[in-house]
Parts: sequence; structure tokens; C-alpha cells
Amino acid sequence: MFRPAGPAGNNKLSEIPMTTLTPTPTHEAVRGHYAERARNSSSCCGSKSNALYDEQLISEIPTDISNFTLGCGDPITLAALRPGETVLDLGSGGGLDCFLAARQVGAQGRVIGVDMTPEMLARARANAQRVNATNVEFREGYLENMPVEDSSVDVVISNCVINLSPDKPQVFREMCRALKPGGRVAVSDIVTNGPLPELVQKSMEAWGACVAGALDVKDYERGLREAGFTDVRVQPKDDPSKLLSALPVGVPFSATITARKA
Repeated sequence: MFRPAGPAGNNKLSEIPMTTLTPTPTHEAVRGHYAERARNSSSCCGSKSNALYDEQLISEIPTDISNFTLGCGDPITLAALRPGETVLDLGSGGGLDCFLAARQVGAQGRVIGVDMTPEMLARARANAQRVNATNVEFREGYLENMPVEDSSVDVVISNCVINLSPDKPQVFREMCRALKPGGRVAVSDIVTNGPLPELVQKSMEAWGACVAGALDVKDYERGLREAGFTDVRVQPKDDPSKLLSALPVGVPFSATITARKA
């Protein structure tokens, strides 16, 4: 259970230097988009936390933190986290999924959130103080070159973020590098069944809205396998039993993605 921290708080977060990577125009556009969201407190994808998470899961999180959701699903339940595990959250935003993960891994566990947007990191660190999440730290960095040690985490989670990367194969390789052998992936993301129109793919506004960068399901699966993952599954979030062939072609949808490092 979280205990509110006092004004000074006692949650000392590690300051890890940002990893080196030359940002692309897509990185800059996406970072600007989410910096603005961090400042104006708007949620993403039109979703509120109670539409994505079980009420009991978020019941101990302050409402203003839980409602600032930038996700498209619930990777926490998908991950089936265990006490003592180390969890890496890709694109941690305001920190909601990190705080939920921290409750499940307990005092002996650890949660690391990586984000490239300083405004989001500032918000997440302030939120961590409020909920006294002493087993959570936030690091500034790019998903394509993460400030995380090799083979150091048990689980990688992410919520509607991998689609924002302009180099997803490199993100998949970084995920595999950071995971311990046998480590697992539990991700919520936006994908497509077939390619998006070229006009959409080139729209920076559509990139920030989690649309333009959405991968075709088959490309997502292939990318994870080529990076070193097995047991790869990409399924529609709202109806996992639904066949992909029954979905509209070229229309983005929320999916759950699971895999395991060989």
C-alpha cells in the first residue's frame, strides 16, 4: 500500500545520465507533443484510467495521477508481476504504470521508467514523491538507446509508446538486451492490420497521436522474433479471440503484445 509522502518526501531517485542518440525530426515532434501534454494534464487516446484498468488496481492512486493516462491498455495485469521482480517501463510518462507495478513487485522489487521528455520526467518524479514510491526511479533516455544495464530486468512493460519510435527494430533489440534470459514482455500498443495510408504515415501530428507509427501486426511479430524473442503474440485488446482477418485493413487498433527472451 502506498503512503503519502510529506512535503520533503523521502523518495530519492537515481539521476542517470541521458544516453547518447541524435534525435530525428520524429523524436522532436513526439517530444514536443508530450511535453505539452505534461504541462496541460490532458490524457491521450481519449481514455480515462477507469476505462483501461480494473478499479481495484488503481484504487490507491490519487485520481489526478490515475486519470493522467497516456495509454491504450493495461500492461500491469498482462504482466502478472511477482514480488521481487525488476520491471522496466518504456515511455513511462507521468508514472502511473510504474506506480502500479511498484505495488506488485513490493519492497524487494524495483521499477525503472525511461522517458525522453523532461517535462514528463519532472511530473513523474513529483508524483513518486506524493505516493512515496521508494522502489521506483525515472531515467531520461531514448528507447532506441536506453540507460539500462544488460540483462538487468525481469519484465519489460510499455503502454502505447513503442508505436511512437521511428526505429522499432532497434527498440526491440534494446528490450532484449535489457531483459534477463527468460525475461518477458507485456506491452499495450497501437497496431494495424495492413499498412496505413502514406499521407497518414508522413503526418507529424498523427505520429504524436499514436497513429502514424503503428506497425502492421505481422511486422510487429517479425521484429520481436528477429530481436531474439520467442512465444510472440499480438492480439486485439478488446477481443483476443478475434481473427486478424476479420479486422478492417489499415485501421489502427489497441493490442496486447507478449513475448519472452530466449
